[in-house]
Amino acid sequence: MPSIPLSPPEPSELQGPPDISLVMPCYNEEAIVGQTIRRTIMAFRSAGHRLELVAVDNGSRDRTGEIIQEYVDAGHRVVHVRVEQNQGYGFGILSGIPRCTAPWIGFIPADSQVDAHETVHLFEEALACEEPVLAKARRRFRMDGFTRKVVSVSFNGLFRALWPRIHSFDINGLPKIMPREVVRRMNLSSRDWFLDPEIMIKSYYLGVRCIEYSVFARMRSRGLSHVNAGTCVNFFAGLIRYRFSSELSAWRRHEPASLGAPSGAVGGPATE
Repeated sequence: MPSIPLSPPEPSELQGPPDISLVMPCYNEEAIVGQTIRRTIMAFRSAGHRLELVAVDNGSRDRTGEIIQEYVDAGHRVVHVRVEQNQGYGFGILSGIPRCTAPWIGFIPADSQVDAHETVHLFEEALACEEPVLAKARRRFRMDGFTRKVVSVSFNGLFRALWPRIHSFDINGLPKIMPREVVRRMNLSSRDWFLDPEIMIKSYYLGVRCIEYSVFARMRSRGLSHVNAGTCVNFFAGLIRYRFSSELSAWRRHEPASLGAPSGAVGGPATE
């Protein structure tokens, strides 16, 4: 049985293809991963959506993989992907994307800082749109501490200076949810923490409108954050490198067609 009890899936949850696939990279998250899986499954179950949860054990050296496998063995629609050696946050997500089978793909953290019901809300807002969209969270109410807030404001300020037409206030905000075809055309490549900015930049150039909703981001209840000084350096260096390298230009030549209207504006009401 899973470390955190969860009632067996209903037959309706397993019949037919999933409505959404969520990729969740997990690195040494044994203290929290079971709780996150349980809450996510329960939230989508309550809303009547068929969820496929692709949990990536991103090179963990603790019991993270064992806990994920417990949910698989219990019959839940959880896909266990194992990365033998951690190569970064982005690589964990890139390793999970090929295992996704739903028409919508999303990315969520393993730390449960954003409530699972907010992920459901984002998905439902995306479904209601009549065009391809990127639905994402804006962590408007955060309990990360003063230092993390300063780093976040600085990073988002630099991003806006380099890409002034992308009007997001939380580039790294998760969850992020978008149609499978959008993910395919992005041809994502960042193996580190720069994956989130890459998603935002490429969604803009594809003409995919971004809808951003305010969420409450609580402090971690268990486990340790993997964001450190090296992560901050990676954020800032990645922005400069990507803005002035030929990588983005090469991708734009390969994917010239737009999927929708220009996506610079971010819309949507704040959630409570």
